Amino acid sequence: MKDKFYDYIQNLQDTITNKLEEIDGKATFHQDIWKRAEGGGGRTRVIENGNVFEKGGVNISGVHGALPKSMQAYFGVEEADFFACGLSLVLHPKNPMVPTVHANWRYFEMYGRDGEIIDQWFGGGQDLTPYYLFEEDAVHFHTVCKDACDKHDPTFYDTYKKRCDEYFWNTHRNEARGVGGLFFDYCKATPEMTMQNWYNFVTEVGNSFLNSYIPIVIKRKDLAYTQEQRDWQEIRRGRYVEFNLVHDKGTLFGLKTNGRIESILMSLPPHVQWRYDHHPKEGSEEEKLLKVLKQPKDWV
Repeated sequence: MKDKFYDYIQNLQDTITNKLEEIDGKATFHQDIWKRAEGGGGRTRVIENGNVFEKGGVNISGVHGALPKSMQAYFGVEEADFFACGLSLVLHPKNPMVPTVHANWRYFEMYGRDGEIIDQWFGGGQDLTPYYLFEEDAVHFHTVCKDACDKHDPTFYDTYKKRCDEYFWNTHRNEARGVGGLFFDYCKATPEMTMQNWYNFVTEVGNSFLNSYIPIVIKRKDLAYTQEQRDWQEIRRGRYVEFNLVHDKGTLFGLKTNGRIESILMSLPPHVQWRYDHHPKEGSEEEKLLKVLKQPKDWV
């Protein structure tokens, strides 16, 4: 399974980066092949200063070795080895009318003293973070997510949409990071779902990503915007940074397993503002966004 899924994410990385370069029309992805001293490595691809994408990363990695003490405590196990692989992407567009997007699809194995698999699971999801709320864009994104889920289980969309709303919640701000999407983790074999069934589901979601996001980019990338709207985008990016550094489990896992710091922090946007006690004008488009972020909404 680990070889099969790693082959899948290598091919998916190529598909996604090729399409994003085509949409941008100017910038191309810079690639880094890296090795991890403890075992494994990855392929980081970053795009910067394009016509459409101010900064973005589409990274894959496959790492293995002894599970660090901090993660042993987290998983409630004694000495164990692990393998983890996944594709993680974040795209920060230049135009504030185009939403930021994040996605991740991953697979994890844990081994006992004799090398046997003692635990394995899939995880992942995708979520949308707009700066200006076009409700039809949120509906489109969620519709694609739901269609992918419905092919495998009619309960998946509602379950994983709710988990996404709960996970991407900035508790210290009492607001959502964005308008959500899907979030699933610890997807393990059951009598109803084999690991092959989970593989089929996760790859279905991964394959649907471009269709969920690219039509929105094409629709919004050439809209006019003002400096004030750009400032708002950078203020909201600050909330994005806060979530990634304070709450995100993937960032925490990477830092605690001696992950590659450039790959872990590639999700951070290049230009951000933190203004003291900033509040948008009453009745403005900016306030409209904040009201939706205070209360998760059913988009489909």
